[in-house]
Amino acid sequence: MMGQQKQKYFFCYLRTGGGHLAPARSVAQYLSRQHGETIESVLVDGLVDAKKIAKYIIEDGYRILQASAKWYYEFLYATNKFPPIGYFNVAMANYFIKPYIKKRILEERPTKIVIFHFFLIMPVYQILKELGLNIPVITVVTDPYTAHPLWFQRKQQQFILFSERLKNHCLNRRISEKSLTVFPFIIDEKFSTPLSSEHISNVRSRFGFDPNKKMILIIGGGDGIPHGKMILQNLLSSSISAEIAIVCGKNKQLYEEAMILKKEFPALIVFGFVNFVYDLLNASDIVVTKCGASTIMEILLMKKIPIIIDYLWEQELGNMEFVRDKQLGIFERDITKLPGIIKGLISNDLQYRTFQNNIEQQQLRSGTSAVGDYLLTV
Repeated sequence: MMGQQKQKYFFCYLRTGGGHLAPARSVAQYLSRQHGETIESVLVDGLVDAKKIAKYIIEDGYRILQASAKWYYEFLYATNKFPPIGYFNVAMANYFIKPYIKKRILEERPTKIVIFHFFLIMPVYQILKELGLNIPVITVVTDPYTAHPLWFQRKQQQFILFSERLKNHCLNRRISEKSLTVFPFIIDEKFSTPLSSEHISNVRSRFGFDPNKKMILIIGGGDGIPHGKMILQNLLSSSISAEIAIVCGKNKQLYEEAMILKKEFPALIVFGFVNFVYDLLNASDIVVTKCGASTIMEILLMKKIPIIIDYLWEQELGNMEFVRDKQLGIFERDITKLPGIIKGLISNDLQYRTFQNNIEQQQLRSGTSAVGDYLLTV
């Protein structure tokens, strides 16, 4: 119908790592592609207009602690499970986030609001109550297996979850089953379709990889991988008959360290921040990584073998357990053991195929379209 005003969907996130923006963007793009004539997808960064100190603490603090003080990040994660501390931090975040979100809701009057970070739950519900607006709100719990209690402070919500394990956890917390809907994890839909052998050969040629060797990709996420220099030193000095590439992300120190090692080992291929992870995963055989949910799911959808060297307690614990317990890959914190593990996978084709078969049996797929279609109905 000509001139009909579009429904506006808000997808609200914070830039605390890529695990909140990526699924928000993926679903928003799907709805724009499939229903662009009737729906306008709007990505809303809850801290875009906040004071610098708030952005530094919430956004940069998250990245800095993960990279250089993991133990302290895990300590804060644990203490926030204590209700008084959790409520205090949610209230503090609410103070900085609420004015901008309120302004956007007042100006644009969205049809639906989809939340992708637990710090956004309090401000959104307070704003709607204050303004007397009856706008449907859906909360997407971006941690698939072990989610922080702050997601569930408010039990009267509609939740989108990514595992039966987390659904059972919610039921044990006496959250109504009617409020819980489980979908496959939200990943960019292109990861559901690996490249053909011919296209993989073209990608390998483009990046300068030897087509006759296995390819080991070291990747952690936007901020690189913990202990990246040590991983490289162990692999490069062990005479592994394979191509080795590392993605350093925005970690400038790791990039500089990798480039120094490249002088001694010219075959090493070093990338900074990239927007072609899909191509690199297609070109790889074994992926050394940490345990962020998006990265792990992308690797598995490509049917590559992940070797997990680290995870954040307790946030990423479930991700690691899923890979380890289903025998979809290997978890090994001792970096000195990586060369032996990788040599075993390269030389033992049966072991490699067993991991691949286990991955295939999971029948993993992207939940982007299913979540997008569901949002049209609630």
